[in-house]
Amino acid sequence: MVDHPNRFAWYELLTTDTAAAKAFYSNVLGWQACDASTPEFGYDLFTTQDCPVTGLMELPEQGRRQGATPRWVGYVAVENVEAAAERLKRLGGTVYVPPTRTNIGRIAIVADPQTAPFALIGEPTIAGVSLQAAGPEAHAPGRVGWHELLAADGAKAFGFYHELFGWERSNAGHGPVQSYHAFAVDGRTVGGMFTKLAGTPFSFWLYYFDVPDMAHALARLKAARGQVLQGPSALPDGSWIVRCTDPQGAMFALQGPSSEAIEEQAPKLGWSAEWGGFASKGRVVVKPPAKPKR
Repeated sequence: MVDHPNRFAWYELLTTDTAAAKAFYSNVLGWQACDASTPEFGYDLFTTQDCPVTGLMELPEQGRRQGATPRWVGYVAVENVEAAAERLKRLGGTVYVPPTRTNIGRIAIVADPQTAPFALIGEPTIAGVSLQAAGPEAHAPGRVGWHELLAADGAKAFGFYHELFGWERSNAGHGPVQSYHAFAVDGRTVGGMFTKLAGTPFSFWLYYFDVPDMAHALARLKAARGQVLQGPSALPDGSWIVRCTDPQGAMFALQGPSSEAIEEQAPKLGWSAEWGGFASKGRVVVKPPAKPKR
């Protein structure tokens, strides 16, 4: 029985250097790493206060040969993985790995019709221990607090996920930005979707990890050789966001308040320079056009 169906319930980092990833995320987010391997699968858990929050494993060699790069993958919990995968295909999505039994439960690796990858999972467990990382109280330091989809067409993407999972539109705290599609699960706003710039080479899900102090997190990220792609950017509520990569190239984001003043920075990555015109998870209107020169 899935505790929170149709909600992101687990997250996993696929990387080319698990030892380096353990050191990086332990330094930046304060996670602890522990071995959770089985004879069939090499696997590590990242934990905070002894609670599992994400998984870690080597990017499979076959995936590397096919051009796969380090990435974060989000798992949506469903009551029946086979039925959800079939429904996804009927709605135009793709099943890359059909439903199969793994060390964390029954899963399927899939993509939406605009090729953004994610995964389906039944009850996420390992060695009989629940791995549900995204219950109603998941908004806490070290956990994912926001899920953002950069889509080829934000409106169509929302329609797909609404049909697949029943996600609802949410306007909570998102002001006048009509093209940012905030969504809610069981009445709780957990993320948003928008149309990416044409120069952004692919559609993807971006996961925001909560931090208790952005200034300190930024300092740790830079010291650990992470790269800031955009930000820090201020939100209307006084908190900050930063979009970045780890040293192996996996993209993720940070969000949280700051105990110190932070100077907003121009983005460093060309194709993500505007992120569809949104600087703060849809809470800031699209930038006005530049005034013509006289």
